Amino acid sequence: MQYKQIKVSSLVNKFTHKDILFSGAYSIDPYQNCEFGCLYCDSSFDKTIYIKSNAAEIFKKELKNLKNGRIIVGSVHDPYQNAEKQYKLTRSLLKIIKEYGFPCHILTKSYLLIRDLDVISSMDQCYVTISLSSLNPNVYNVFEKNVQLPEIRLNIVKKLVENGVQSGIAIIPVIPYLLDDELEDVIVLARKQKAQYILLKHLELKGDQKNCFMEILQKKFPDIVQKFQKLYKSSYIPDESYISTLNNTFEKLCRKHNIKNKI
Repeated sequence: MQYKQIKVSSLVNKFTHKDILFSGAYSIDPYQNCEFGCLYCDSSFDKTIYIKSNAAEIFKKELKNLKNGRIIVGSVHDPYQNAEKQYKLTRSLLKIIKEYGFPCHILTKSYLLIRDLDVISSMDQCYVTISLSSLNPNVYNVFEKNVQLPEIRLNIVKKLVENGVQSGIAIIPVIPYLLDDELEDVIVLARKQKAQYILLKHLELKGDQKNCFMEILQKKFPDIVQKFQKLYKSSYIPDESYISTLNNTFEKLCRKHNIKNKI
């Protein structure tokens, strides 16, 4: 993995459609590509991490011309990947968001976020969502081998909530046939760790990522390959009936355990 500093002409991405899942109007990514390399994500392909070295300068200029709306921090690439230890771009951007009074929503898998608890806890309308895909080591050691353990990630939520920050988890992506049986276990554990909400989304496999993912299944989980092929067919999303059943089950479990299933 190598770092390369670049200059950008813009940082803010304005959403053209309503963001139902994360409730955002804009998004920013201080880094391009992600060194966590989760194998269900297309960010796992490129081994060069691009550091947007002028991000803070450009961001201030753009915010002056934007209507107030929630900013998603780390919409594509984790804002607290290892590069953040050195470059601290995310910390700088959060300070700017606070200065300009915008609400925000931080998405990450990393305990490094706790370093910035002083900034985050003093912001208005800030959400932090921590993502995971399984509690099963046979699954996360394959797909998330470079990320901190799920137990550590859930502890981030607990620490944030105890410090007055609105926080929950995202079961994203839901990998069919690998998470289905433990969905309730994840919800129960998240509730115990004081998560205020849980978000969920099915696995999407676009372009070359689909072929790569199927190769991983063939090596590590060959017994579900045929079921996967049937479920996805020629699409990048699973069959609509699977999505509907998954969402309905999720909603029922959240009601059962008295936790919100949206922001």
